[in-house]
Amino acid sequence: MSLRCVIIDDEPLAINVIKNHIAQLKGLEIIKTFDNAIESLDFLRTTEIDLLFLDINMPVLDGLSFLKSLDNKPMVILTTAHEEYAVEGFELEVLDYLVKPISLPRFLKATNKAIAKTQEAPKNTTENESIFVKVDKKKMKKVYLDDILLVESLKDYIKIITLNGNYVVHQTLGSFTDELPSTQFVRIHRSYTANINKVDAVEGNSVEIANKRYTIGRNYLEDAKNAILRNQSGN
Repeated sequence: MSLRCVIIDDEPLAINVIKNHIAQLKGLEIIKTFDNAIESLDFLRTTEIDLLFLDINMPVLDGLSFLKSLDNKPMVILTTAHEEYAVEGFELEVLDYLVKPISLPRFLKATNKAIAKTQEAPKNTTENESIFVKVDKKKMKKVYLDDILLVESLKDYIKIITLNGNYVVHQTLGSFTDELPSTQFVRIHRSYTANINKVDAVEGNSVEIANKRYTIGRNYLEDAKNAILRNQSGN
């Protein structure tokens, strides 16, 4: 899929240079061009774009002021004939800063950054997330989800087995599992909920976690294996 691009520049020649560069490359698609920032406002508010080529020196509203006014910013590559704005541009977290006249090799380097950024693997949303559990009548303990290996049912209690120790909590396995993200935890047995990321091996109807083997219940086998293997293939 190509990146959806918009060009804002008050110089027709500069717009044509970017158009010609894009025409020679794959992965980019121009959906609109504007010769001033004001006219682009409504379009950008209502249309999802991936990459904005933005000139700095424009009448009425300059590129940097325009960029500061945007609530939802796409990736931005600044274009200008003046190098002195580079520091301020990068403070606004622009992707790159191209000085006119823009050569094709330099343009390619900038747009490759945009393409690479869209291809980055999404971060694990559960990383560093935590949950508080009541380990005695008064004490609430913070447990990081990524530290949990397995949760074991003890009838009306559960044992949370972590990298740093075990915690016994007065709660059922079902209700506790419901509080955990399904992208990281899966019920493998009526007595166990496993952290998918901690599964080292799957063999038959069992999994290996931290050098211990746990049986996958017959009623959970298909869903558990699918969740574990799907997670591994996505890494």
